[in-house]
Amino acid sequence: MKLYPLKFTPIFKYRIWGGEKLKTELNKKYTAENIGESWEISDVSGDETIVEEGSLQGKTLKELTQQFKGDFVGHAVYEKFGEEFPLLIKFIDAKTPLSIQVHPSNEIAKKRHNSFGKNEMWYVMQADTNAELIVGFDEKLSTGSYKKHLENNTILDTMHHENVKKGDTFYIPTGRVHAIGAGVLLAEIQQTSDVTYRIYDYDRVDAKTGEKRDLHNDLAIDVIDFETHENYKTAYQIEKNISNELVHSPYFKTNILEINTNVEKDYSNIDSFVIYMCVEGSVEIIVENESYKINNGETILLPAAINFVSLKSENAKILEVYY
Repeated sequence: MKLYPLKFTPIFKYRIWGGEKLKTELNKKYTAENIGESWEISDVSGDETIVEEGSLQGKTLKELTQQFKGDFVGHAVYEKFGEEFPLLIKFIDAKTPLSIQVHPSNEIAKKRHNSFGKNEMWYVMQADTNAELIVGFDEKLSTGSYKKHLENNTILDTMHHENVKKGDTFYIPTGRVHAIGAGVLLAEIQQTSDVTYRIYDYDRVDAKTGEKRDLHNDLAIDVIDFETHENYKTAYQIEKNISNELVHSPYFKTNILEINTNVEKDYSNIDSFVIYMCVEGSVEIIVENESYKINNGETILLPAAINFVSLKSENAKILEVYY
């Protein structure tokens, strides 16, 4: 059976802070309320996305990796991760703020949860006026002063708040305390992990359960990086119709392409799958004379066996993600 560019059926997640933008801005189809996340490509146990169309329709990400191995994920990727797909791809809509949170490293996540750690990045797709992200600290804290701020509910005062607009990009390594603020719609690329330690949650009650959500401060305390940094935002430049580096980390590489013509891509030197997330406009993807299309808010995966791709658009931006 032949591999081809694959769209997956998204998994929609209720969140206490979720809104309507996945529907109104990204044209996602669902009826539930407070949907905060669209899991586009996921191998998280119990939340595996399945192929939407074509001869492989109905197969999960896991089944594709098992069946096609290196031809699907890349031979080096398969050698390193086996049947574990290394990335989780999402769109996130925060109508109200997310909890202040932190993610553990690979080593700690493996030991405590038998999971990958959760290094991640954000690309802002839309932001309301004065919307902000919270990333890292603005003042140097000791463990003791941090605990005091937690007790006094003043932890927000110590953190770095940044007003954001479309196109702003942040890399969030494990250990960096962070939160998405109200009014932000973004694309998130992360390791395959659902391990989050909540530090502070505004004392709010989840309408679904009638209870406050659990905090994980005992687990979080030895994970947090208390270092302060001058800049938390990722600086980048865009030259049209080529891949521009956005975030290259040991866990994933993400480029941005702004396309207004026909672009030929040769992936023969990348031993990895490639994921396109459309973050503006729409793009036609041509592989072996077959045409596929993604619109703003859609995602497609190119198996590693596909080396040559033509991209056509009059005006689009896509994130290009690979291992």
